[in-house]
Amino acid sequence: MALDVDTGTEIFDLSASPLRELNARLHRGDGPARWRVIHPNGAHNVAVGLDADVEVDVEGHVGYYCAGMNQRATVRVHGNAGVGVAENIMSGSVVVDGNASQSAGATGRGGLLVVHGDASSRCGISMKGVSIVVRGSIGHMGAFMAQKGVLVVCGDAGDALGDSIYEAHVYVRGSVASLGADCVEKELREFHVAELQRLLAAAGVADADVSEFRRYGSARRLYHFHVDHAGEY
Repeated sequence: MALDVDTGTEIFDLSASPLRELNARLHRGDGPARWRVIHPNGAHNVAVGLDADVEVDVEGHVGYYCAGMNQRATVRVHGNAGVGVAENIMSGSVVVDGNASQSAGATGRGGLLVVHGDASSRCGISMKGVSIVVRGSIGHMGAFMAQKGVLVVCGDAGDALGDSIYEAHVYVRGSVASLGADCVEKELREFHVAELQRLLAAAGVADADVSEFRRYGSARRLYHFHVDHAGEY
């Protein structure tokens, strides 16, 4: 561990000190406002459960559940992230410069997750208010059972997009392999254009033309059981 006096950044080397110590210090909230984590080497649970106005830069790839349950903090992964990055995020922001594995932003309730590469299957599963922007493409079952929030995909989406979706907004610029149960394409209205512009700007994505996106959401046929739709449940 070392402090860069010029920037006030704490440098934490995970090859020399245990992850438990890093997370404990971040949770105490009595350290500097800026952290730089080096040599993560795919470690799981890096910077989980934060609840402070801190900035954490992770220099390298991380494993499962990086920045899970994040509140207020800004976490940036300068590499790829494993399963469940920003799982159950409440507020703040999490940025992945590379690719993210499956279930990115799962059950997220608020805040912003940005993936500058691709995200795997079940991106935004059961999201409950989080905003997710993926600069690349996503795999199958994106926004599965998404209840609230926004998923923006600048590339393509895999099969069963929005399966059993509730009231979340989904925007895709590229192609969609197939739509899931009760998910349909919807009109891109003025409100949605403004929402898209705001999120793309917040994510630092300047090369995406909003007019090229299509919006998807719930047909609202599965809210209540109806025998004519029994095969879709």
